Amino acid sequence: MNIQRGEGEYRYKKVEQEISKHIEAGDIVPGDKLPSLRQMSTNLKVSISTVSHAYEELEKRGLIESRPRSGYYVRSEFRKIPTPLAKIAQKLEPHTVTKNKLIQTALETVGNKNLLPLGVVCPSSELLPTKQLAKIMSAVIRENPEISVNYESIAGNLQLRRQIAFRSVDCGSNVTADDLIITTGAMEALYISLRTLTRPGDLVLIQAPTYYCFLQLVENLGLRAIEIPSCPENGINPESISSAATTFDIKACILAPSFNNPDGSLTSDDRKKEIVKILAEKNIPLVEDDVYGDLFFGETRPRTFKSYDLDGGVLLCSSFSKTIAPGYRVGWLSPGRFKDKAMEVKATTNVSCASPTQMAIARYLHEAHFDRHLKRLRSAMKDQMGKMRAEIAMSFPDGTKITDPKGGSVLWVELPSKIDGVELFFKAREEKIGIVPGAVFSTRDAFSNYIRLSCGALWSDEIQKGVRRLGELATE
Repeated sequence: MNIQRGEGEYRYKKVEQEISKHIEAGDIVPGDKLPSLRQMSTNLKVSISTVSHAYEELEKRGLIESRPRSGYYVRSEFRKIPTPLAKIAQKLEPHTVTKNKLIQTALETVGNKNLLPLGVVCPSSELLPTKQLAKIMSAVIRENPEISVNYESIAGNLQLRRQIAFRSVDCGSNVTADDLIITTGAMEALYISLRTLTRPGDLVLIQAPTYYCFLQLVENLGLRAIEIPSCPENGINPESISSAATTFDIKACILAPSFNNPDGSLTSDDRKKEIVKILAEKNIPLVEDDVYGDLFFGETRPRTFKSYDLDGGVLLCSSFSKTIAPGYRVGWLSPGRFKDKAMEVKATTNVSCASPTQMAIARYLHEAHFDRHLKRLRSAMKDQMGKMRAEIAMSFPDGTKITDPKGGSVLWVELPSKIDGVELFFKAREEKIGIVPGAVFSTRDAFSNYIRLSCGALWSDEIQKGVRRLGELATE
């Protein structure tokens, strides 16, 4: 195998990722001796110093150990950890969401600088184009001072909508600027969608586990939820959609098919196409959350539900919060055939979004910075996720299971059944470690022994020690 250097990536990181992948997969087992520096150098067609650097990093992470005059070995404490299985409900039935208080407690970690950021899904500022955006923001305000202080149109900045429409080709959506509404993050897009489609008392279909803010939104709008299982390895099963749609009077679906938060699941393109067809035949609108779609680790970006939409029944929601600037709060909605009602809801919610941030993001996209930045960000997320999985394998109690996502920035951790995720959440917070308990990701009590960890922070000794301490707390 020839390790090539990509833009913004170092060869030793590629070597490190390659070796850790084989260790985690069980191809190299605890106690096995690794090839010598010279042999690995020849195998991977890189320099001996590159291999040496990779081995040093693997040793720092605790995956391997050096033995004097003997070489490097996989640490005996390392173990391969399985993936959690989908939680199948005994019976499909409507649930009233009652998790608001616990969700609010979990949300207190957002913006809390005193907590280790394992609970907030947000890229570290070092991974974001902060300086570049600051220069662009200064320039667009200086060049257009009057425009920057005035109201933008309800639909949003035209140049920004054009840039988003241009990029939609990558995921097959092919929307136009006129199809889009700029929102204050993806959450406002989801809010507008549900306000457009539903009334209090209506039934909505969601996957479980699902993002807890979806549940909070459902609760605040007075809706009831039907949950279908999300499988960490395969995503959403069209048969579950069909069964629920046949049994209940569902007014809308809210689904995240690409790297769902929290289980990181990816629904295949074939399944996406089938789900869109099933819902179109039942005339059930589909609200799609695609905020993690650009954070794929493979060769190609996953397609969206929207790319298979033939009658305007899919409302696509996304944002730049997970990729460019969470604080700018720039998201968007492609509401399909529901645009007129969506525009009405938007106008009566906050009239329009902030002008300067829209102008800055539009300029950033126009100057073609985004693709280079995404390559670096995806590489960092993949690397950080691998390191966190390895540390969990070393530090957490026997019986722990972890997801192995193909994108996104979260890990879904199933702990032994006797461990209460909420109790662990509060104990971790006492030690300045932020996590989110699994209980807030479902209307049912199906995930009481789960937690969600964010991989957005740059891997460091502090993060490693925090994950290790979390494992000790779980073991205790």
